[in-house]
Amino acid sequence: MTQGAPAEPDLCLSKNFVLHGVGDPASPLVMASPHSGRCYPEAFLKQSRLDLLSLRRSEDAYVDVLFDSAPQYGVPLLCASFPRSYCDVNRYAWELDQGMFRERLPEGSLTNTDKVRNGLGMMARIAGAGRGIYRHQLPVSEAYERIASCWLPYHEALEAMIERSLTRFGVCLLIDLHSMPSLPHMRLPDIVLGDLHGKSCAGSIVDGVAACMARAGFSTGRNRPYAGGYITARYGNPSGGVHVIQMEIGRGLYLDEPIVQPSAAFSTVRRQFEGVLPEMIALARGIEPVSTGRACA
Repeated sequence: MTQGAPAEPDLCLSKNFVLHGVGDPASPLVMASPHSGRCYPEAFLKQSRLDLLSLRRSEDAYVDVLFDSAPQYGVPLLCASFPRSYCDVNRYAWELDQGMFRERLPEGSLTNTDKVRNGLGMMARIAGAGRGIYRHQLPVSEAYERIASCWLPYHEALEAMIERSLTRFGVCLLIDLHSMPSLPHMRLPDIVLGDLHGKSCAGSIVDGVAACMARAGFSTGRNRPYAGGYITARYGNPSGGVHVIQMEIGRGLYLDEPIVQPSAAFSTVRRQFEGVLPEMIALARGIEPVSTGRACA
């Protein structure tokens, strides 16, 4: 992946996620990147009125590459291959806009959440700067297909990672990796750590992660404007030993945002994150396990 590489990634119909597992985890730390997928089904591109570059501006582009050294340090890394605009696993499966579909959605669908009203349900209605994705309404069977082929497999893999950490260590620290666009009306820190205002992770752990990032040269904030999403809410359970932090990384640090390509600073920022991994591992090792009845190594 070199400076000036073409914006169009290879098209793909089959790969749903990549799990970089490790045989001997170094600590309870696990990482996941749900929004960096850049494998666009050809059928999806035909459904869309937008060009590929416009769709790609919704990606947390190359966040998976920023952390691709994690498995070398004994940290499992799960990465979605499908794009966020196709299936957003950081939403409830049936969090969908009824207006996108020809038939009625199943009973129990969440059709009136803030995310849906903003066009960002499990199947996004908009991409980029608020532009509509689809040429026509879709059959509800499309939602069933994306849930079965993308949403469920990703969450099954994530649940297995968390359960393995709980079984081995009695605790798990999940860093859910994201990126945030530059906002002209708001000056943001380099990294925003979201813990649902203290609900998804012990405060001392968030403080520890912030300190690790500060020593690596990054400024950090907490919960504003990103406090966490579905993954943080679903899996974060500090009293049960699962601590989840949504980490939002400023795209301006490493990305040429208009063309969705790594900037000249990409390699430097990647090395900064690699350098912080040993500290993150040490932090995770120090988390007190809960009494769950599981056997710990």
